[in-house]
Amino acid sequence: NFKKKQKEHPIVSVGLPVYNGEDLLEKALKSILSQTYSNFELIISDNASTDKTRAICEAYAAKDSRIKYFRNEKNIGGHNNFNRVFELATGKYFKWAAHDDLCAPDFIEKCVDALETNPSVVLCYPRAKLINEREEVLPNNCDENPFLTNSSKPHIRFRNLIIDSFAKPHRCLQLFGVMRRDMLAKTPLLGNYPGADKVLLVKIALLGQYYEVPEYLFFNRHHAQRASKALSNPYLRATWLDPSLKAGKLVFPQGRVFLGYINSINTTSLSLYQKICCYLYLFHWLLKYKNALFKELIKAAIWPIYFSIQRRRLVKSNPENVPSS
Repeated sequence: NFKKKQKEHPIVSVGLPVYNGEDLLEKALKSILSQTYSNFELIISDNASTDKTRAICEAYAAKDSRIKYFRNEKNIGGHNNFNRVFELATGKYFKWAAHDDLCAPDFIEKCVDALETNPSVVLCYPRAKLINEREEVLPNNCDENPFLTNSSKPHIRFRNLIIDSFAKPHRCLQLFGVMRRDMLAKTPLLGNYPGADKVLLVKIALLGQYYEVPEYLFFNRHHAQRASKALSNPYLRATWLDPSLKAGKLVFPQGRVFLGYINSINTTSLSLYQKICCYLYLFHWLLKYKNALFKELIKAAIWPIYFSIQRRRLVKSNPENVPSS
């Protein structure tokens, strides 16, 4: 009866969103299913893939009862699919997994141990290595800045994520750690804009401490088809995140991140002193990204003029095939 109860009520939910991941999906599934910690459910949300992803997932689900496979009728966007696997989760703890990454066998076990031991910790993640398609460790690896996200002070954790991470690229790999599901439920999850992962990590950090397992248990794969490389332009990435985005609609990547940080501060229970500190650190961030924000405002001003000119050219060259709106 105890074993049956465990299967009915998994402690950990692993959410794996995927779209056309046939090349690397099986390796990711094997690394999750071979975890030393076995009391978990694996929720897969297939974002209307057109390759062999569905067949692969159904074959694995038939062999392992921990797998719950769902398929979207249409592509709902990258971040919406990430949010969907969380919404389907039932465990005490939650972990996002990517279809192209690998986890060491004791990844979940060591993260759960840390969360069980430290009630103040809301997110636990291990150190990570970057690998390529052949599982070779890349030379430009990701030993990031020393994180102070284990500080007991929320404004220090806030500063660490938005300012101290300037020294090296912040790859947001902490998002693939194990976190408390009830705390993640207090966040807006991932918005449909580039940089929403940074905003979510900041919100989580304001809610509680992070803990880093001092071992390399996560292997983040860099390859030509991953979204961050294939869609290096933030405007193209915005369309990937939100397929319903109308052609020609202006997006504000840095502006949305800035507003996300403000919202994170305003919607978290902080003392007046802590809020003032957060806003001072945000002003520092604003000084660093002022040029990017200014360019976005300039584009917003000239965008209607640009599309008006382009439309006139299109009408002139092919008047019969131009839509009225």
